[in-house]
Amino acid sequence: MSWTQKEIEACIESCKRKAAVDADFRRKLLAEPAAAVKEISGKEIPTGFKIKILENDPAYDATFVLPPLVSGNISDSELDDVTAGICGLQSCGMKACGAAENGSK
Repeated sequence: MSWTQKEIEACIESCKRKAAVDADFRRKLLAEPAAAVKEISGKEIPTGFKIKILENDPAYDATFVLPPLVSGNISDSELDDVTAGICGLQSCGMKACGAAENGSK
């Protein structure tokens, strides 16, 4: 079962909200992200799809995630999509959003 981008975003926000106030859920999210996501969403994570949860470190003023390294020639529009976290590149290995199955972003 694939996820829509809207479902992914809603699940991430729900996980963040619950992890901010529930220490047990926060530990579960860090140790077993797929189980925690299923608890929130009721949906299984696709087989082989990995999730990495990072806990903000108060020793730093900012934490950010780099986009995937892209090789070859891509357009400015595709680069904007990658940096915005939007799947859609032909080389994208993430299938959770279903973009690879239906050819859409």
